[in-house]
Amino acid sequence: MRIKIVRIVVIIAFLSIAGSLFYVQAVKGGYYFNLSTNNRIRVVPMEGWRGRIYDRNGVSIAENRIAYNVMITPQAIEDMDSLFDFLSETLEVDKDRLIRQYKSKKNTPFAPVQLMADIAQQQAIVLEENRYRFPSLFVEENFKRYYPLKNNSAHVLGYVGKVNRSSIKRYKEYGYSPLSVVGQSGIEEYYDLNLRGDEGGLQVEVNSRGQQVRLLSLKEPVRGKDIALTLDSRVQELAAKYLGNRPGAIVMMDTATGEIIGMTSAPSFDPNYFVDPKIRKAEGNVFNNENSPMMNRAISGRFPPGSVFKIPVAICGLHTKKIKPSSTYHCKGFHQMGGIRFGCTYPHGDQNLVESIAHSCNVYYYRMGLKVGADLLTQYALMFGLGQLTHIDLPYEAQGHIPNRKQGLLSKKRQWYPGDTLNFSIGQGDVLSTPLQLTQMMSTIANDGVEVRPHLIKSIGGVEVNQFDYRRQLDIDEEIFKVVKRGMRATVTDYTGTAHDLDNREIFVAGKTGTAQSAPNKDHHAWFAGYTKSDKGHMAFCVFLEHGGSSHNAVNITRQLLLHMKRDGLI
Repeated sequence: MRIKIVRIVVIIAFLSIAGSLFYVQAVKGGYYFNLSTNNRIRVVPMEGWRGRIYDRNGVSIAENRIAYNVMITPQAIEDMDSLFDFLSETLEVDKDRLIRQYKSKKNTPFAPVQLMADIAQQQAIVLEENRYRFPSLFVEENFKRYYPLKNNSAHVLGYVGKVNRSSIKRYKEYGYSPLSVVGQSGIEEYYDLNLRGDEGGLQVEVNSRGQQVRLLSLKEPVRGKDIALTLDSRVQELAAKYLGNRPGAIVMMDTATGEIIGMTSAPSFDPNYFVDPKIRKAEGNVFNNENSPMMNRAISGRFPPGSVFKIPVAICGLHTKKIKPSSTYHCKGFHQMGGIRFGCTYPHGDQNLVESIAHSCNVYYYRMGLKVGADLLTQYALMFGLGQLTHIDLPYEAQGHIPNRKQGLLSKKRQWYPGDTLNFSIGQGDVLSTPLQLTQMMSTIANDGVEVRPHLIKSIGGVEVNQFDYRRQLDIDEEIFKVVKRGMRATVTDYTGTAHDLDNREIFVAGKTGTAQSAPNKDHHAWFAGYTKSDKGHMAFCVFLEHGGSSHNAVNITRQLLLHMKRDGLI
């Protein structure tokens, strides 16, 4: 009886073993084969070099330089103390610190550990000369992004960095790894897919102990595409010089094509800060600077445009036939409404339309704004692209804001009063624009109603980009633009014009000044926006000083910049 029971147990045991073997080999065989293959073969990634960025004249403004990284293969270490004594002496870093870094980065025996990045070339030479002593040690040649212009053009170019944890899932869909270098703002981010190189790698066979057996294959990394921008680095240099560290922005755009010739925001930052730890240590944390050097004020800064906004208001009045060029209003220095005085700079007396632009008479636009009404003001502001994205090829563009009386009433958020219309008429109250939007508006006026789309890209990989070849004709009579442009020209040529300091035989300039009220106890914002023309073409521009005081300060910067550009043959 007992023998029979033993037999049954043995049979059951053998059947269990046979069933398990069948399950492992027949049912799960494919799974375990793939698992063993994955354990046997390792891939060591090799990053592709990033494409370079040039200005319109072929000047390099973002490039790569060779970086030497200290690498250690754990499985090949023979004498750890001797290795780290040598590294400490050569790299001039404490031995214990190097060991801590090594242990914190070590994952598997076969995977090389990057002990230090971007060491000096002389140090790399010493390490390579001693590789025969330390088989586990080698120097990896990689690339580091480098920005030759430093603070100049930083907001347009942006910077690069490793994929951060919060966006790794989004980037993974496009083939990025956690170690990939990606654009973090500006052109670097917007055209990242073009600039980034295709990663290569080594396919290595390892044994059961994780030791490298042989190299199976090598896939060379592919360099990213070079990009040429419409920017002129000479204009960028001059704009940065005259803007200095005063918070503000300067934008210059070709009115025929929409090409951005210059875009400068201040204060600026050095994008090398994000790729070179030495610079980061020297400059501190740019994110904590109260003047917000990381913000591109040219496209992301939303500010009341002040009297620059009078230009679309004038066009609105003429096009709706609410006024004529000869229509005259008397200015006694203020406009009285409901016991409140809405001021003007000084009593201008009788003013026609051209004179009202040249002298920036608030009273003229108070009276005109009440006559055309807030709804038409909103319509014409939107017609000129204010309160809307220009869709320039840069990330993080701000939309601005144009108040809408009807929407406010429908949503019951607020009641609209006549005083709101008065503020609206002179670009105050809830009106917010970016310097780029005002530049595009001035370009449309210079073109007699033809709108072009602002852009920065010229070519990718040597191939011209024409996706921004866009023109839209506004349904406004050309004669209306001629009248308004006479007023903008008189702003400069009239002895009493608000930008008379710009009157110069060397350059043709037409434009509009603006002094916009800001927060209490702070200086006003200073604006001057317009266009210049020469044998080389027409260029729209906007000079903005955040809390810069009088518009005279913006006019002064414009004068210095344009005269210098004329001397250098840039206009």
